[in-house]
Formats: sequence, C-alpha cells, structure tokens
Amino acid sequence: MRIKSLLTVLVVSLLIPLHAAASDADPGTDVNPEGDEVPFTVLERTTPSVDGNSWSLSIEMDQDAYDNGTVFEITTQVCTNDGVCDPPVLRDANVDERTYSASVTPPSDHTYVNWRVKAIYEDESSTNFPQGDWYKTWSSCHYQQDTGWGGVDYKDGACATDSDETIPGFTAVIAVTGITLAVAITRRE
Repeated sequence: MRIKSLLTVLVVSLLIPLHAAASDADPGTDVNPEGDEVPFTVLERTTPSVDGNSWSLSIEMDQDAYDNGTVFEITTQVCTNDGVCDPPVLRDANVDERTYSASVTPPSDHTYVNWRVKAIYEDESSTNFPQGDWYKTWSSCHYQQDTGWGGVDYKDGACATDSDETIPGFTAVIAVTGITLAVAITRRE
C-alpha cells in the first residue's frame, strides 16, 4: 500500500511541471477565448498590458445567457517578472445590460494579467471560463524563466517605457543643477 502511495505522489509530481508548461505554452502570446466555447464576446481588451497603465476588458454577454438570467463576475490576477502572482481579485465590473467592463493597473515589472469570467446561472450554479486556467494578456516587457525577456517594449537588455523617451541628458542636467545648488548653499553657511 505504501508503494502505491509513493508511486501516486511521484506521478503527480512529474505531471505538475507539464501542466505549468502547457499553460504557458507560448510565452508572449495572449490566451483568449476561442470559438463558441464561451457565452460572451470580447469587445475590447488592452493588449499588451503596460506597467502602471490601466488594463481594461469589456465583454458582451450572449443574448441567450442574458435572457436566461445569467450574470458574470470578472476576476483578474497579476503576475510579476520574479515569478510571483498576486492573489486573484474579483473586480467590480461596470454593467450596462449585456456589457461587462473591468480594469486593473498592473504594477511595474509585471509579466502578464490573467483574467477569467464566472457565469452564474439563474439556479445559482456557475461555470468558470476558462475552466481550470486563465485567459492571459502579456505585458509589453516580460520575463519567463525558460525563454528570457520579450515583449514590444524590451530593448537592449531593458524594458523601455515612456519615461525612457525623455530629452537625453535632461535627468543629468537636473541632478547637476541640484548638486551645484546644494554646494552653493553649503558654502554660504
């Protein structure tokens, strides 16, 4: 009996990395609902997600689901480049008849925004879309342990942001001016 338990634990342990690899099968490629598998249509989704900028999602419920009294809940989860994911957060969605909209502002150094929709039916049963995993919107600059850095804002070994596109040397001018003023004030005293 003990050998069976040990073998079960061993097999499950070997399958966990395969599941993790399958969920991130193509780093940098968003995971979206496909075909008729969901009772909604994505109207708008910010892609890629950008550090410090609002990421938003807007979906429209299918007419049949709406007519049957179905309601939606939108949950997000932000994961960072160091491999840590925040706990899932149920978002306060803006609802306008069949349209549900939600947003989140990802922190700096995030890898992607996970999202899913929970359909709650009139009889109080529910279904998550997708089931057992997440839809995923990748960051404009992300890191994956197996593949390294990527994204449209990854350039020359760093994540480029709007703040990186300031006037060249402007920050240095401000720093030198500050130091000069500090020296001048110190010498006066």
